[in-house]
Amino acid sequence: MPRTVHATRYVTPLREGGSMPAIVEADDDGMYVLKFRGAGQGPRALVAELVSGEIARALGLPVPEIVFIELDAGLARTEGDPEIQQLIQASAGLNIALDYLPGAVNFDPVAEQPSAGLASAIVWLDAFTSNVDRSARNPNLLVWHGQLTLIDHGASLYFHHGWDGDTSGAGKPFPLIRDHVLLPWASELEQADVRLSALLPPERLAQIVALVPDPWLQGGDGFASPQQQRDAYTSYLQQRLALPHAFVQEAIHARA
Repeated sequence: MPRTVHATRYVTPLREGGSMPAIVEADDDGMYVLKFRGAGQGPRALVAELVSGEIARALGLPVPEIVFIELDAGLARTEGDPEIQQLIQASAGLNIALDYLPGAVNFDPVAEQPSAGLASAIVWLDAFTSNVDRSARNPNLLVWHGQLTLIDHGASLYFHHGWDGDTSGAGKPFPLIRDHVLLPWASELEQADVRLSALLPPERLAQIVALVPDPWLQGGDGFASPQQQRDAYTSYLQQRLALPHAFVQEAIHARA
């Protein structure tokens, strides 16, 4: 279960993000990149950040610590920018944040050459979770202390926008994997498929989805309850691994 911290100071916005994330300080004296529930795609982006980020962690991939973060609307009083004030007020309550990595630099596909094993694992993850946002234009990869680190999974699980729980698409390929920034190095996709699939048994996927808090699942689409939504996410992800892995074959074909 992720830790819960409380935001104590809004430090600075990260305006390069489409949903205007921000660096904040919390009551544990840590610095975090906060993703606002009231921004952009709303709570769905937070669900994707949590589920896909924890799937990445279960696979042994390098991701910053993910925390739940409580945001007090009163923090808006110290901000002069009306847009930021509105964003803080609209996001009061439970949000999500990633540990801030000082000194990290953006991944440069010209300067960096990841190993075939790591590149294949990341491509496999993003094909499995339908992550539309790991392209050369926007890699969402950092290099921190010499290690490639995955950030920003809010655009993954894109099927869940306007979703009523239908899992019939679980076995479909993910054609946009052809734009993945690491695809040129992902020469071990078949080996990665065998190894990584074994790390995500049905019960592990269920445990990850169970982390999603009720406030992010209320009033959504055609679901009667937050638990019904969790059950639908779990069923979709479990079926995606149980069915033939068209998402892996799509990535292999894209490389060819």
